Amino acid sequence: MKYDLIDRNLFIKNRKNFAKFMQPSSLAVFNSNDIYPISADSTMPFQQHRDIFYLSGVDQEESILVLFPDCPKEKHREILFLKETNEHIAIWEGEKLTKEKAFETSGIKTVYWLQDLEKVMFEIMTQCDTVYINTNEHYRANVETETREDRFTKWLKDKYPAHSVAKSNPILQRLRSVKDQIEIDLIQQACNITEKGFRRVLQFTKPGVWEYNLEAEFMHEFLNNRSRGFAYTPIIGSGNNANVLHYIENNQQCKAGELILIDAGAEYANYSSDMTRTIPVSGKYNDRQKAVYNAVLRVKNEATKMLVPGTLWEQYHIEVGKLMTSELLGLGLLDKADVQNENSDWPAYKKYFMHGTSHHMGLDTHDYGLLHEPMQANMVFTVEPGIYIPDEGFGIRLEDDVVIQDNGEPFNLMRNIPIEVEEIEEIMNS
Repeated sequence: MKYDLIDRNLFIKNRKNFAKFMQPSSLAVFNSNDIYPISADSTMPFQQHRDIFYLSGVDQEESILVLFPDCPKEKHREILFLKETNEHIAIWEGEKLTKEKAFETSGIKTVYWLQDLEKVMFEIMTQCDTVYINTNEHYRANVETETREDRFTKWLKDKYPAHSVAKSNPILQRLRSVKDQIEIDLIQQACNITEKGFRRVLQFTKPGVWEYNLEAEFMHEFLNNRSRGFAYTPIIGSGNNANVLHYIENNQQCKAGELILIDAGAEYANYSSDMTRTIPVSGKYNDRQKAVYNAVLRVKNEATKMLVPGTLWEQYHIEVGKLMTSELLGLGLLDKADVQNENSDWPAYKKYFMHGTSHHMGLDTHDYGLLHEPMQANMVFTVEPGIYIPDEGFGIRLEDDVVIQDNGEPFNLMRNIPIEVEEIEEIMNS
């Protein structure tokens, strides 16, 4: 891996916290992701399943974690099963985790090779009553591929049909939404790398560059700072492309006078950053662009103040809608009649700001979190209002990542990334 070794105490603590929620006489199983094929002998770059990473720090394929806190045999209360490494694999693919390295990474003492899986599983399954399986229940999930986790679950339920089945996901939704300080530091590192990429892009941008040129500048800086690359597919939309919320083609030329909406963030050690800035191709905003930009910035700043312990996600978005309505009235995009006659299910402001303002952030860009429960300290959220005006040929979105504090306003992990009009113009014209 490109990143520095993470303190294994994070993963030891995460496993202890997960075990507290498990039923008596139960075990939980977590699988790595597959390496997905493209065609012929080509594959997608491997990305670890975030849950097994969260609980072990293991970042390689064909790995299985088993947690069995009540196991009579102490050595089987935490088990890692790994793909056996050897000299041949080391030559062709690079060295995989040895048992010693796996302990150094995870803090788990009992490590078996995968060839022992069925034998060990039979022993411990005779000693438990309930099995926690790991299903993807994220509110945005839309999975068409059968995962390694899915196949393992089918095998397990078929092999051991008399066991009760429970779900790991509700426990993980709760635990992963509140970050340890080690995690916050890793997200901060991802944000710092994003800052370097953005400052590079500010100095590079000029009329005539192509959207993919800016994407390349980000990637250059990301890779040079031990990031694997983008935390998600970047959006670099110039002109009216900014009004396509999930525009990812990034294949158009940036013209003088246009704005470029850049939604891009680096990952670091599997942790995400998520930044949006909107910059002028020519290095200066015109008066109308500046007015809309500052309206979005005011909404972002005021919305950020609402992210405190006890805030409810749904009510928060209602309040942000009120802020946006006021700004749109000031910009002349809405009038009082629009607001008075609005549909409560689709308020008038939604014509220009149709997406949510915040989502959980962490190991996934849209991270785990129970949206019906009040916000807590050490949750990490994005704040990303926008105004999209196709008739005027531009859209503006601004986004930072913030950590909720016990008291006061959130801590902005992107506090050093330029966002004020004057600062962006100054850097672009320096």
